[in-house]
Amino acid sequence: MSTKSDRNVKRFVRGVFSLKEIGLVVLVVLFTRTALAEQFYVPSGSMEPTLAIGDRLLVPKFSYGYSRYSLPDIFGMSEFLPSSTNRFLEQLPARGDVVVFRLPRDPSQTYVKRVIGLPGDRIQMRSGRLWINRTELALKPDGTGKVENEDGSLVEVPKFSETMPDGREHPIFKVRWGGDLGNTSEFVVPPGDIFVMGDNRDNSLDSRVAAEDGGVGYVPLENLIGRVDMVVMSWDMGGRNRSEGIRFSRFFSFIN
Repeated sequence: MSTKSDRNVKRFVRGVFSLKEIGLVVLVVLFTRTALAEQFYVPSGSMEPTLAIGDRLLVPKFSYGYSRYSLPDIFGMSEFLPSSTNRFLEQLPARGDVVVFRLPRDPSQTYVKRVIGLPGDRIQMRSGRLWINRTELALKPDGTGKVENEDGSLVEVPKFSETMPDGREHPIFKVRWGGDLGNTSEFVVPPGDIFVMGDNRDNSLDSRVAAEDGGVGYVPLENLIGRVDMVVMSWDMGGRNRSEGIRFSRFFSFIN
């Protein structure tokens, strides 16, 4: 026959093991988000047609190695960690990779763009066409697509296929062939930085716009979180209800 004291001891032991189990779960979640992968939500149309507003992305953390920005942004704690020009197990992105990164002028914000230029590259827009290292990239018409505005309305625009220097192709939307985003000075990407742009070329504040002017500017390699490999789910914000807004066709779709 157990005494009241014995029952209290048993409850205490069960409580300790419960705390250990909870702690283990917390550690597994933190390890997964820190070392393996993290999910991010797409709130704007700057990467259309590749990414849609409402896409939820799976971003592996090991793509380019690890920096302080590989940690989950909990209360902005990563800003208090020491900065480094080198990443642990560092690997340089490839031109054409779609990446998630911390915005250099405000690291509490995460952006997603396509890598256009690597350290030492010369990048320029001339009459709406992209030049890398003073060579104009091939661009061919690819029908039309629909740009989704943040209110859910759709506008049909010309779609093109752009070819990177290594032969890798990706889609872009392009309507205007002039303006500040279509005609730039030549950028020379500094050591330790990359140059990024949105696939929705007329509607993307990216490395073509300096940070002091509200753009992205050059992105330090340290600020990379990882490469976008997959859309795990997607919800059309303009849907009349949640079930109608689910885009099943985009579930578990790979990103080029």
